[in-house]
Amino acid sequence: MENSWKRPKIKIVKTKSEWIWDIIGYSFYLGSLILLIYNWERLPDKVPAHYNALGEVDRWGSKMELIILPIVGAFITLMMQLFEKFPETHNYPERLNEENAKEFYLMSRKLVNQLKNICLIIFALILIESISVALGMGSGFGVWFLPIVIVSVLIPIVLGIMKQKKIR
Repeated sequence: MENSWKRPKIKIVKTKSEWIWDIIGYSFYLGSLILLIYNWERLPDKVPAHYNALGEVDRWGSKMELIILPIVGAFITLMMQLFEKFPETHNYPERLNEENAKEFYLMSRKLVNQLKNICLIIFALILIESISVALGMGSGFGVWFLPIVIVSVLIPIVLGIMKQKKIR
């Protein structure tokens, strides 16, 4: 079953955990967008445009640059939504077959769903913090933000690989 076009196409109902992840991710995304729109007129001309590894602002830019975060978030969401919709196109080990395909697909789709929503949350948090810093209510992320982001992305990947190894 090397060719993804020959893999079985299986309709799998969205799980409760996928719905929960979507609600959380989209809520963060929409909340940050609403916050941006609500505060747009109050934002100064220069806002945080980049943070260094310590979570400190290391570049300031036009407030128009804040629009990049929701646009990138929407693009990532659309692309990952496509990957979720077609789990038969994902990369699987050679032991994928008709009997275990549903289990592989579901595990892989859940991983993509979690990563999509984690990305939405991360982009929303960056936007919220940038707005807060620009309005004088925040001071940057601090040293723990980057390690937390890395761990929050790695945990689902590692757990997904471990779950995939158990599929026979």
